[in-house]
Amino acid sequence: MRSELDYFLGDKLNEECGVFGVFNVEEAALLTYYGLHALQHRGQEGVGISSTDGKDIVREKGEGLVTEVFNIEKLEHLPGQIAIGHVRYSTTGGQCIENVQPILIRSHTGDFTIAHNGNIVNAKELKMQLEATGSVFHTTSDSEIIGHLIQRESGEFHERIMKSLPRLEGAFSFIIMTKDALFVIRDKNGLRPLSMAKLEDGYIFSSESSAFEIIGATFMRSINPGEVVTVTKDSITSKQYTEHTQNKMCAMEYVYFSRPDSNINGLNVHVSRRKCGQILAKESPAEADIVIGVPDSSLSAAMGYADYSGIPYEIGFVKSRYIGRTFIKPTQKQRERGVKMKLSAMPDVVKGKRVVLVDDSIVRGTTSKHIIQLLKDAGAIEVHMRVASPPLVSPCFYGVDISGYNELISVQYNPEELAKFIKAESLTFLSEEGMYEGLGTNICMACFTGKYPTSMFSLLENINK
Repeated sequence: MRSELDYFLGDKLNEECGVFGVFNVEEAALLTYYGLHALQHRGQEGVGISSTDGKDIVREKGEGLVTEVFNIEKLEHLPGQIAIGHVRYSTTGGQCIENVQPILIRSHTGDFTIAHNGNIVNAKELKMQLEATGSVFHTTSDSEIIGHLIQRESGEFHERIMKSLPRLEGAFSFIIMTKDALFVIRDKNGLRPLSMAKLEDGYIFSSESSAFEIIGATFMRSINPGEVVTVTKDSITSKQYTEHTQNKMCAMEYVYFSRPDSNINGLNVHVSRRKCGQILAKESPAEADIVIGVPDSSLSAAMGYADYSGIPYEIGFVKSRYIGRTFIKPTQKQRERGVKMKLSAMPDVVKGKRVVLVDDSIVRGTTSKHIIQLLKDAGAIEVHMRVASPPLVSPCFYGVDISGYNELISVQYNPEELAKFIKAESLTFLSEEGMYEGLGTNICMACFTGKYPTSMFSLLENINK
């Protein structure tokens, strides 16, 4: 779960967004509200819900958190048994209300809305082609490109979707809503999660399975790579828009982004993190008195490290939940004060102790440095940092906000040099082999290895955006 601490120092990754859909259930918009609340960690800059009563499509959206944007009055303006929703982090496009989804497409052939998670890596090329032939864009979001592609095709709506999808490269899970149907799509590489569940006589779709339990839905399965699920009043059908598929789920979904109670491709996030922590302890033992994790996404890995090592697991930090998202931090001193406001070390736990500090990843190193200082100020005599993923050494083009090599401190320093920078007594990372052992081989490790699962031509185009 994303920590507010990350906002103070900008040293963590941002989520890719979350999508949620409801078909044939009473108060669909209200259920979507609850679902988006469960997905809030995936996007905190904007939120939107579209619904339909079978006649008209209505949309409400705004910048901010789910609870900040929606109230009873707004939800009452969203009638019907079909709805889709979106929580946003701006990986592509700027932070403005126009880019908050769902994107609404008005058309003489019928209106529709799109909620999209991920990045289209050939978006620049597609947009240039569309603009050259008359398309006018009102946002800078990848989602609008999808809408224009669908509009350009001929045939029934589902046929136009199927014709459009092969032109898209990258990572995408998205839901399209018309006035009487849902179309649920996952990219051919399986980079972003998307699951379906049953509720009464209807169906629910979500970026993470943890959202199903909140509304009482029963998990059915994950949407397959390259699959298009079409849900209408009369039927639910599945087709593959391509047979050239691979299952390369983003490894960071397990490491950092997803809730611990989510299941992705049949693997529970908490269990997988704990296993990676066990493997990390096997690969990188340390002589220490206690093991602690950095709240919140690292706690499972820290438990795993303690399991294997036999070193007691302790709660070493208390995390405040009540720091505003938009805390102003123009100076380094204010940033440091922000860390202390958000995260407090527990002197009675760490004083006089040799500490193993487990974190999920290191991006720029600044947060790690400040957290280690918090522990030492609280009396820790040694801090041995263990990271439950390999070093981040490559940009991501699939919806994670790593846009350049200069943002990644592991490109600049080897682990020994980085340990000195963050003032740890030692620092080691989980090996690539260890991550495959913990998560399986059907994962995308591009940010750790530089080996991308999609066309390098499109990626190079993206670098030049």
